Amino acid sequence: MHAKDILIDAFSRIREEVHAAVDGLEPDDLNARPGEDANSIAWLVWHLTRVQDDHVADAADLGQVWLSQGWEKRFGLGLPLGDTGYGHSAQKVAKVRVTSGDLLTGYYDAVHEQTLGFVRGLAAEDFERIVDERWDPPVSLGVRLVSVLSDDLQHVGQAAYVRGLLQSAAS
Repeated sequence: MHAKDILIDAFSRIREEVHAAVDGLEPDDLNARPGEDANSIAWLVWHLTRVQDDHVADAADLGQVWLSQGWEKRFGLGLPLGDTGYGHSAQKVAKVRVTSGDLLTGYYDAVHEQTLGFVRGLAAEDFERIVDERWDPPVSLGVRLVSVLSDDLQHVGQAAYVRGLLQSAAS
């Protein structure tokens, strides 16, 4: 199995988990925050998608799906266009609200397709290409993609946990 096949499988598993965390929930549940400083499912899924979109688009020298496909207009969050949620205060987390789960999964699926399209075209030597020289050591494409996967897995797990909290409270 090639590295790109492993990455495709991993990103596809994240997609499954995003849908599992979101599907069937009403906007009130998606936007609910278990505490005043906690993140909602909507924020967690939006954030993991924004980070994937930002990082993969940068590494692939592509436009972000957020902007190129008009998702920023559909969400209408009133945040800066390049905002990915990194370092958000509780007040900014509260701004990320959705009207449906389809909005979240639609954006995620569009980013997922762009990610897979990029990864499918990679050759083994591409993973060594430096994509970020601001770090010591500089970040290679392979390391960047694993970093995105790690971030996505953490946040989708948190979204699943919040879903469980909400379902537990409702029963």
